[in-house]
Amino acid sequence: MSDHSPRTAIVGGMRTPFVKAGGPFRHLDPLRLSSHAVRGLLERFALDPAQVERLVWGRVIHDPRISNLAREIVFDLKLPAAIHAELVSNNCITGIHAVAAISTAIAGGQCDIGIAGGVESMSNPPVLFSREAGRLFVDAAMSKTLADRLKILAQLRPRHFKPRALGFKEPSTGLTMGEHAEISAKQWQITRREQDEVALRSHQRAAAATQDGRLKAEIFPLEGVDQDTLVRGDTSLEKLARLAPVFDRSAAGTISAGNSSPLTDGASALLLVSEERAAQLGLKVLAYIKAVEFAAIDPADGLLMAPAVAVPRLLRRVGLSLEQMDLIEIHEAFGAQVACNLKAWEQGWKETAIGRAAVEKLNVLGSSIAVGHPFGATGTRILTTLANEMARREAKYGLASICAAGAMAAAVILERP
Repeated sequence: MSDHSPRTAIVGGMRTPFVKAGGPFRHLDPLRLSSHAVRGLLERFALDPAQVERLVWGRVIHDPRISNLAREIVFDLKLPAAIHAELVSNNCITGIHAVAAISTAIAGGQCDIGIAGGVESMSNPPVLFSREAGRLFVDAAMSKTLADRLKILAQLRPRHFKPRALGFKEPSTGLTMGEHAEISAKQWQITRREQDEVALRSHQRAAAATQDGRLKAEIFPLEGVDQDTLVRGDTSLEKLARLAPVFDRSAAGTISAGNSSPLTDGASALLLVSEERAAQLGLKVLAYIKAVEFAAIDPADGLLMAPAVAVPRLLRRVGLSLEQMDLIEIHEAFGAQVACNLKAWEQGWKETAIGRAAVEKLNVLGSSIAVGHPFGATGTRILTTLANEMARREAKYGLASICAAGAMAAAVILERP
């Protein structure tokens, strides 16, 4: 991108409330959640749908019945059919990929107005059967004669009808993210108390931001729910300490349900506009996207440690320091992962040390442990929160850092004039 490329402005974001999986949104599929977030965005900013040129949407848990969820949002909301809509997916940084796609199109002069976002309905994962059962079902469906079909179906046994739970193990390692986070916590000597302190701050700050309306301003109420339902403002270090570890159940285990992000249902949408078009339409700009960085490392080095590479690289590339960041948003997959990456930034690890992140700048409205973490929606939720708070404080720079499965990460710097 050249210095003369059009800048991408963040006008604002809207989302559903984030709720616990299996809770009030358990009957809502990803399309319903997604359409609600996009509708809320269009209504909040009084935007004529005919002006939208692109919609890039993300999800992580795929529904094979809807291959391009983004395009179905266009049809579900009866938006102009000319809107180019595409689906992206890359674990917890999916939303940042959606934002980067729109921003790149704006910089290249391909569009002026786009919507980026994502969704996850952890209440409605696909129901899986064994590969053996799947093979029989497919072979039967493709049979040319009834006799052939019946012959194949006769091979079915009761075991073939037992559904398999959707797992979250890394295919490359056979371990879950939580198990990897436990390994990193031990390697970086992160205590249980440090992790619980991250969680406590998240809940206390999210509770305060809900009460004063800052978080609720991002939410388009749905099904009678007008705020995030996972925030526990009354928790304490004592309550958190009583929760048993869940990934390493031995005395050495430190990661509990209390210092981990919960399985969440929700969707989030972000309105991105070229600087020139925003001025033409009289749209208030919260912040501009200054730069985006993606990074990947070997899972053996720490599955959720790629922010320790992405953030220093991004700061070096744009010639800024961590100290110059007025606000910092770091995705809280686990309290352990937050503490590990903060320690890596401070000490240096694979990249030059960038210093200590001041607690008073970090996740000032809480983050994923308290607010929730619908995988595909987290990236745009974080940028919405960051841009809004930057505007409220008239901050110059804001940094967002998100880890992802597969040992990847994304980092974004926002700036205001």
